[in-house]
Amino acid sequence: MLNTDSKLKEPPWLENANGNTRRVGIELEMSGLELDRFASLVASQLDLTISQDGRYVRTLKGDDAGDWTVELDYDLIKKLGREELGDKTFADKVNRSSEELLAWAAKALVPVEIISPPLPLERLNEVEELIQFLRTKGAKGTADSAVNAFGMQLNPELASHKAHHILCCLKAFMCLYDWLYHRADINLTRRFTSYVDPFPTSYIRKIIKTDYWPELDELIDDYLQDNPTRNRALDMLPLFKFLDEKRVLNTTDDELIKSRPTFHYRLPDCDIDNPSWGIYIAWNDWVEVERLAADESRLEACCQAYEEFLNNPLNRLFSDWYKAVEEQWISP
Repeated sequence: MLNTDSKLKEPPWLENANGNTRRVGIELEMSGLELDRFASLVASQLDLTISQDGRYVRTLKGDDAGDWTVELDYDLIKKLGREELGDKTFADKVNRSSEELLAWAAKALVPVEIISPPLPLERLNEVEELIQFLRTKGAKGTADSAVNAFGMQLNPELASHKAHHILCCLKAFMCLYDWLYHRADINLTRRFTSYVDPFPTSYIRKIIKTDYWPELDELIDDYLQDNPTRNRALDMLPLFKFLDEKRVLNTTDDELIKSRPTFHYRLPDCDIDNPSWGIYIAWNDWVEVERLAADESRLEACCQAYEEFLNNPLNRLFSDWYKAVEEQWISP
């Protein structure tokens, strides 16, 4: 249960599939400070202790919810950082110099990422407080530089692992995507990347049909056929890997797909140095997805309206679906 004075809206489902309090993982990308400075600040704010996992990853321990991670968000650098560097041979010195050069170059372009453990809903306010604290210490977001492409990712647990529930949420997301994208006001640099690509229109048309209610196997297969990639604004691969790992691995061997019982919402920017920005903005937009999903009669009507919009070329030329969403399909 969220605090009554919080800016964060309460979702329609408060328990996860196991009947426990739902949890949300948060990932924040930022710059402005060195890795160890970020780790020290997060540890001091949350009363955690720091351990070093290689040269570019810091693990923060002591939270009952699990470990926090502060890392340079570049997989090659992290892998190199876990290898022991020698200094005896010429090859050792070349390897050390190459890594140092790569790390130096990465600092200009690659964000530091702060990754929370799965936190109970009532602790989201603590993340807001952490953001405010880091802002005062010099943390910078995606708007600070033209080359920054820093995002924030939400990983909310599901209330159910049944295909019907998953599909209600997917249908609602498809219907609200244009509105979410407009609200998110994505940084230009992130728009040019493929990190948060929209879903193919053919897939959207398929799943918003009011008679599309497949079993889980078919739902996963249909998703993988059109979306065998993590680069979606709502990445379903971690969830589907959790539910049916073999089925997902038969389609993609991407090592970065982490199995977990959550959605992986990747659309929002991280604009941490903006005093009016906080996770509540993206979280509240996500709650609108869940509220639509929870009201199945309203969801069906919205799917029908969106299908009619997509089927009418004139609508697509002379009107904006996100405006229709704002006027008709967002909860009061």
